[in-house]
Amino acid sequence: MSEQLSEDQQRNRYRQLKWQVFLSATVGYGLYYVCRLCLNVVKTPLVKEGILSETELGIVGSALFFSYAAGKFVNGFLADRVNIRLFMSFGLLLSALMCIALGFKASFVVFIILWAFNGWFQSMGAPPSVIGITRWFSGKERGSFYGFWSTSHNIGESITFIVISFVVTSAGWQWGFWGAGMFGIIGAVIIFSFLHDRPESKGIFFFKEQQTVQKNEVSVAKYQLAVLKNPAIWILALSSSFMYISRYAINSWGVFYLENAKGFSIVEASSIISISSVCGIIGTVLSGFLSDKLFKGSRNVPALLFGILNTLAIALFVSVSKDYAWLFALSMVVFGISIGGLVCFLGGLMAVDLAPKQATGAALGVVGVASYIGAGLQDIISGKLIADGKTVIGNNISYDFTLISIFWIGSALLSMLLCLLIWKSKPKQETEV
Repeated sequence: MSEQLSEDQQRNRYRQLKWQVFLSATVGYGLYYVCRLCLNVVKTPLVKEGILSETELGIVGSALFFSYAAGKFVNGFLADRVNIRLFMSFGLLLSALMCIALGFKASFVVFIILWAFNGWFQSMGAPPSVIGITRWFSGKERGSFYGFWSTSHNIGESITFIVISFVVTSAGWQWGFWGAGMFGIIGAVIIFSFLHDRPESKGIFFFKEQQTVQKNEVSVAKYQLAVLKNPAIWILALSSSFMYISRYAINSWGVFYLENAKGFSIVEASSIISISSVCGIIGTVLSGFLSDKLFKGSRNVPALLFGILNTLAIALFVSVSKDYAWLFALSMVVFGISIGGLVCFLGGLMAVDLAPKQATGAALGVVGVASYIGAGLQDIISGKLIADGKTVIGNNISYDFTLISIFWIGSALLSMLLCLLIWKSKPKQETEV
């Protein structure tokens, strides 16, 4: 136990360090997303230049999601046991290098390999972030700060759909990858500099509860096994899987859909999709805060409300014509707010609530593997349905998006219904640090 700092000094030091953890995790994971989503704004140029077909793009996209799913599971369990600062910064650096390499016009096979490696490195981002929040923030404030941290998704999406799409339009698709890589390197430096592993690693020992946990610590493996035996977490994972299908339907194919189904330019389409990213910040911030303050830590009611809004938003997005551009904007406002809340709840916070603190990474791993299997299947199915609905007459190309619209809406609806099955599940009672 440290004797160098008084209790008051430790408290002041603790407040400073925990804000560094929160901000570096939020900004750093946001820049993870830039390295993940950059492919989505270069799909049309890649197709037009004959580098990849729609079906090949679907396969490439799924390669990231499937490797991400496996990595999320493995790295979620591993992150409970390693130094999160080194783990997270190293993952983003390697992801950035994969993006930079893809800017040099790779073949289809090389594209799959590099994008799959990118998926694995991407899976090294979320578990350390959430573990950092659970280690540095008490249970009474965890929901709020988890919601604030979840804005990292929207930060990354906004940079991708606004900055990277502008770069692609101005300098070509290669700079979509190179620009994302540069953002990733910056993020790795931020994480390495400011994400701290544990309070005790910085000489913070003033919590009585923390000392009790240290004296009565049960093996991490036992806590992780309890997570695997919890059926509510698996149902939650399946609900999240269908939610991720609807989420990445818009993130992965929304720009392509608006360009080819509605006739928008790449900048117009990216701008419309970026509305969801910006508005998602509202959903993510409100989700944890309102569930903590208004619903006393219960996530079920707000998760159901967000699920209904998500289904309605996607239905509106695929059903209006270009003449009503404001309705596309409205659909993305509702989609952004609802998906922001759902990513917070289904994608992590509800699983964290149900799991022991010592197995936070394991709970995220279970939900993550299911979520990104869903996202990967979405990319394959969407790419195949788009290719099957393609008609070429001379130099004119048209698409029939009827079946894919049903697929996207149905997935959002199933996610909402599955979430109802864990309505009575209660948060895990644990010692707070």
